Amino acid sequence: MHAQCAGEWHPHHITERYGLFTLIVLGESLLASANAIIDALDKVESLGPLIAISVLTLVVTASLWWIYFWPPHQRAITSFGRSLRYGYTHYFVFGAAASFSAGIEVELDVLTGKSHLSSIAASLTVTIPIAIFLLAVWWIAIRENADRVVNTVVPSGAVLVLLDPVLPIPVTLTALVLVGIVVVLVLRPPVASSRIDKA
Repeated sequence: MHAQCAGEWHPHHITERYGLFTLIVLGESLLASANAIIDALDKVESLGPLIAISVLTLVVTASLWWIYFWPPHQRAITSFGRSLRYGYTHYFVFGAAASFSAGIEVELDVLTGKSHLSSIAASLTVTIPIAIFLLAVWWIAIRENADRVVNTVVPSGAVLVLLDPVLPIPVTLTALVLVGIVVVLVLRPPVASSRIDKA
């Protein structure tokens, strides 16, 4: 009996570990962004843009957290092939979550004059990681647990955040898009998975 239990497959336990690490990376990313914002306090002429970036960074981080934990991740590793896809795609999830804070620091460097990067290029350092995060999570965990509306909104949102650089206030469109995705996910819970895995 003990040997049988030792050899059992525990999708909940495995995906929980990935979820905890994603949570840690998002938390570290938020902390790094907060430290960068604090360091920039005495380097800006007006606090308005800095406050805006602070609020938007918090909104974006909370939205990414909600989106990641919306689907039942244990359904994503029902076979060996699917578990490999799930595990290796998390490199993109972790990398994107960590890169988000680096992008915020680039935005702050442009705001304080430490960087001569264009505003469009600076915004892309934030939006590209977010788009990658959304697409990666959608690919491995959301798409097979969602209806047609969610499967349209999430990938479309990943594309829309790339338009953020056209706005004068950094991260604004990205935050609005992510909040919109969260609202859709709240209104449309995961569906029962009835697809047959071919992996």
